[in-house]
Amino acid sequence: MNAYEVNIFDSRPDPSYGTGAIVNVAKVNPMPRAANQWNTYDITAKGDTFTIVLNGTKTVDGAKDGMHAKGRIALQYGGGIVKFRRIEVLPL
Repeated sequence: MNAYEVNIFDSRPDPSYGTGAIVNVAKVNPMPRAANQWNTYDITAKGDTFTIVLNGTKTVDGAKDGMHAKGRIALQYGGGIVKFRRIEVLPL
């Protein structure tokens, strides 16, 4: 509840906030599958508006939430094997 979380979590108990969603902000339906492959996320946060593109498919388009106007960027995982590569943070 103290940050935004964009998931890659195909087996999340509540799939409405699974892969491609922003937890407690923007649900995704149908949920794309991303397990066991390299994936590309484009996450745009401009002011209070978010757009998420997973592997070329827009999963969140223009969701608005101003709860966390500032903060850090972090990478996390909940279990299994997770690898990150070629992470870029670009100004708008």
